[in-house]
Amino acid sequence: MRALTPDLATAFTRIALGHVTREFPHKLDHVWASAADNGTPREQHPIFYGSFDWHSCVHGYWTLARCLRRFPNRPECKDVVALFNDAFTPEKVEAECAYLRRPESRGFERPYGWAWLLMLWAELSRHDAPWAATLQPLADMFAQRFKDYLPLAVYPDRSGQHANTAFAFALTFEYCEAAGDDGLRALLVERLRTWYGADEGAQAWEPSGSDFISPTLMEAEAMRRGLPAPEFARWFAAFLPHLGQKMPATLFTPATVSDRTDGKLAHLDGLNLSRAWCWRGLAAATDDAGVRSAMLETAETHIASALGQVEGHYMGEHWLASFALLALEAAPAVSA
Repeated sequence: MRALTPDLATAFTRIALGHVTREFPHKLDHVWASAADNGTPREQHPIFYGSFDWHSCVHGYWTLARCLRRFPNRPECKDVVALFNDAFTPEKVEAECAYLRRPESRGFERPYGWAWLLMLWAELSRHDAPWAATLQPLADMFAQRFKDYLPLAVYPDRSGQHANTAFAFALTFEYCEAAGDDGLRALLVERLRTWYGADEGAQAWEPSGSDFISPTLMEAEAMRRGLPAPEFARWFAAFLPHLGQKMPATLFTPATVSDRTDGKLAHLDGLNLSRAWCWRGLAAATDDAGVRSAMLETAETHIASALGQVEGHYMGEHWLASFALLALEAAPAVSA
């Protein structure tokens, strides 16, 4: 089974170092309050101004932090440490927080960027360094935003892109464990049961033309991370009852990418990697040896289809290594 190696960690680190401080081109998520409300990406976001957009910069930093922890003795690690020491300062964190305090920023990066920032904090908390403590005020703001927003969210988002609720929950569970935030965890679990608990016989009519998340598998992976194992097993058996026959077939077939210079079409490489992440996690929770083998083989096929595409064109290069890392690391479930 493919896994993160020192060579891959070096490649991912080199890629991320090449874009987290690359300010342009840049796609802003910004609501102007007036004609005077302006500024370059770096002026608005003194830490997360690179990588084409704010959320990609956040998970570019996560990629660097994860690779640094996993293989800390590589020559390029000193560059990562220097970058983090420069980026994670109280002044720069406060500027990021100030941007969030704007009334116009209420929906900024909800929920994808929220979850990735919390995922970054969780990874930084595992390092013997002050970075997580420095980033804490920003993490606290995003954790509170989940607590304020989720009681208002009557429905989940089942799309295959940034708004997908289950993807955000899967990442946020990792934060809850690292931070000991039992209140947020309980809220996530309550929403999972309310939104997805009655789902059965998923048809998996996917992918759509620019998905980078599988709505079907991501829902299952979020449930796996949130529910006690016996409850998840009962739910999963009803949700995807024909996995032994490799059905729905769409979930077992990697998506085709026709043009990797098109940012939306390049999303489908990310779909293949995020599916692999889900398949590996779900396999770990499956008792049927035959189904588990099919899941793991499918994960390998999906990884093979996309791993060679994390570098080559900026439309994929500014974010795909993070999804490759998710797939290769296949983080275990958060215990319930």
